Amino acid sequence: MGGIPFPDIDPVALEIGPLVIRWYALAYLAGFLLGWRYAMRLARTKPGQPTADDMDDFLTWAIVGVILGGRIGYVLFYDVSSYVEEPLRILMVWKGGMSFHGGLLGVTAAGLIFSLRRGIHPLALGDVLAVVAPIGLLFGRIANFVNGELYGRVTDVPWGVVFPHGGPLARHPSQLYEALLEGLVLLIVMAVLARRPALRERNGFLTGAFLTGYGLSRFAVEFFREPDAQLGFLFAGTTMGQLLSIPLILIGLVLILVAKSPIEDRQTRVGVHRNAR
Repeated sequence: MGGIPFPDIDPVALEIGPLVIRWYALAYLAGFLLGWRYAMRLARTKPGQPTADDMDDFLTWAIVGVILGGRIGYVLFYDVSSYVEEPLRILMVWKGGMSFHGGLLGVTAAGLIFSLRRGIHPLALGDVLAVVAPIGLLFGRIANFVNGELYGRVTDVPWGVVFPHGGPLARHPSQLYEALLEGLVLLIVMAVLARRPALRERNGFLTGAFLTGYGLSRFAVEFFREPDAQLGFLFAGTTMGQLLSIPLILIGLVLILVAKSPIEDRQTRVGVHRNAR
């Protein structure tokens, strides 16, 4: 059977009486706090751009958007029939079941509302969030590995892992693949892009780069990840994760192509106004 035995890691980090703190919850907490601090550093004072105070205030909005969106997305995208039979299970977030794509929609909705209330360019806020988002992905995927969930397909590679709930055969540690690509690599790429002033000025460019990078990474890793049991393989042998990632890649590429700096945007508007005269 072979394979590396799954490390003896207790998914519960701390237990004091009825209080149970899991590594998964700590991963979310670390992602939010480190992302918040990084976002504060990326904040700017230019008109239409999110300031440090804006990013400080948006933290609560982001938490609500990610958790609500992630949970609702999982229910709708991955297991709607099961939750229709037992709707109260929707509230049992501590038992697992979060969708990145749903969380993305949730934080996007939160960001749009927040931007309108603060007079911030929505894509300028999106660019800041795009740079810090891989931090949460990195910690979240590591937590998935600790929980022994979302494991990969059966394999004979030397680093295959025998997961507690994955049967006796070795499987790809696809959670770690995702932590590497969606988390660490994408974090480095986004940090490098964010350090280039010319790109920072193009509202929507960094958002597009993140969506494209995440979509491609997720699409690739899905070839090694075991599909959700209740869904299996879908159209043409694809998985739900791949189908949901295709729109992200397309939207990301469009944003990269149409992204303009505020100066270019003003020049375009002035040109249109003069031609109209």
